[in-house]
Amino acid sequence: MITQNPVLVLNQNYQPLNICNVKRALALILLEKAESTVHSKEFIKSPSKSFNIPIVIRLMSYIHKPIHPKKISRQGVLFRDKNTCQYCGISSESLTLDHVIPKSRGGKHTWENVVAACIKCNHKKAGYTPQEAKMKLINKAKKPNINSNYILQSKNIKEWKPFLVSV
Repeated sequence: MITQNPVLVLNQNYQPLNICNVKRALALILLEKAESTVHSKEFIKSPSKSFNIPIVIRLMSYIHKPIHPKKISRQGVLFRDKNTCQYCGISSESLTLDHVIPKSRGGKHTWENVVAACIKCNHKKAGYTPQEAKMKLINKAKKPNINSNYILQSKNIKEWKPFLVSV
């Protein structure tokens, strides 16, 4: 159903804020709480009006949304690392989590110390640091941007990309 399609919601300053469906986006537009920034060529028709289907909307007033640090999770690490082993680059559904500095050596379970690893690389690295195991990280482990969930949910919607560049 087209009214359930995802719509990117931007804050007044064009910062990605949320995702809603077409039905909610149209309600915000009709209440003059948002404007359609990008819309499709398709229409939704009511008995008296027709509306372009919004793809991206911008709120008319700024929303102060507190930034809460995202807790580390398996799903979050795999998403951040694009379901790719950070040692060999293999893309797989059966990845494990690896502590760059092993927990046995005081390494913490934090965004900056946990990466996705295939089973083979995780076993090879074992309780060593990458340097000791003669392995190199493809990408440094880091805390994801607070807005990374927008990319996760975007389903590669090309019209969203200009608004997600800095995410």
